[in-house]
Amino acid sequence: MIARELISHLIHPLRTSDTGEQALTYLQVYHLKHLPIVNNEQLLGTISEEDITTSPIDEPIGSFSLGLNKAFVRDTDHLFEVMSVMADHKLTVIPVVDQKDNYLGLITLEDLIQYYARSFSFSEPGGIIVIELQKADYSLAEISRIIEGENAVILTSFLSHDEDTRMMYLTIKTNQKEIQHLQATLERFGYNIKATFSEEGYFESLQDHYDAFLHYLNV
Repeated sequence: MIARELISHLIHPLRTSDTGEQALTYLQVYHLKHLPIVNNEQLLGTISEEDITTSPIDEPIGSFSLGLNKAFVRDTDHLFEVMSVMADHKLTVIPVVDQKDNYLGLITLEDLIQYYARSFSFSEPGGIIVIELQKADYSLAEISRIIEGENAVILTSFLSHDEDTRMMYLTIKTNQKEIQHLQATLERFGYNIKATFSEEGYFESLQDHYDAFLHYLNV
């Protein structure tokens, strides 16, 4: 999945001739905190709700004294790059440009989350295991071999880091709901299991958190 395939065609950018009041209205209608400003096909940057409310709202935003966020992604950038740029700049939308820097559209945080939730085997039945390990001990190939030796399959995996302890956490989703035997086998090979989650309890909680987050975005 690349950025071009995630562009929303329902949300239009701001123009320099739009007033601050119009910009605030658009933000409320789209349930966003940010919108890009475009002059013809040129991306000028991204304006925030705070930028607008601290400026004269009856004047065109082109007359505002702004330090616009210049973050953007290319239409050929991978989904993970889109997520990284949006997270680094704490944006609710990220503008997308082509190789000539022409504005093509934007990607919203809500669309990104919804795509993410529909993908990566989240909807597949199974169980989750979180393994705590040192960086030197990390080998997904070895862990996969152990799990497949128990007639299970890894559907998806995510790696995170704890900056304070320097430990790594590998979260694995397998195709088996009952994972006690997988946990026992991994522990027999010396892996420290930080947590396990059954499908029923974990995914019900995950759905509740996901619904609550989408409600927050729409407030």
